[in-house]
Amino acid sequence: CEVRFAGFELSFLFNAEEASDMVKECIEGVIGRVDYNHNQVNQWTAGIVEQSLTQLVKLGKPLKYIVNCAVMQKSGAGLHTANSCFWDTTTDGSCTVRWENRTMYCIVSVFAVAIAL
Repeated sequence: CEVRFAGFELSFLFNAEEASDMVKECIEGVIGRVDYNHNQVNQWTAGIVEQSLTQLVKLGKPLKYIVNCAVMQKSGAGLHTANSCFWDTTTDGSCTVRWENRTMYCIVSVFAVAIAL
């Protein structure tokens, strides 16, 4: 028996909790045991978004993904971010993961947009 919502199988819909868990694992794998190093930030952010995309695509859902990553050194400065989308809330979704260690912050946003089949 196939359960459908908005014309999509429920198993094909974006699951923010599942995506957040995957992203957290990718962040931990790339920067989980290191201190902030300005010379490594570009490599880290590229690794986090590439690994996150790879893991999300492996889910095999009919979704297009956009992944954004910011890494900032802990220095007492403020960091404010905002995202906005105009989309179909029944099929599309997003999640944001905030991660930190003693020397840096990492914020990753994932946007998932359904592909009409």
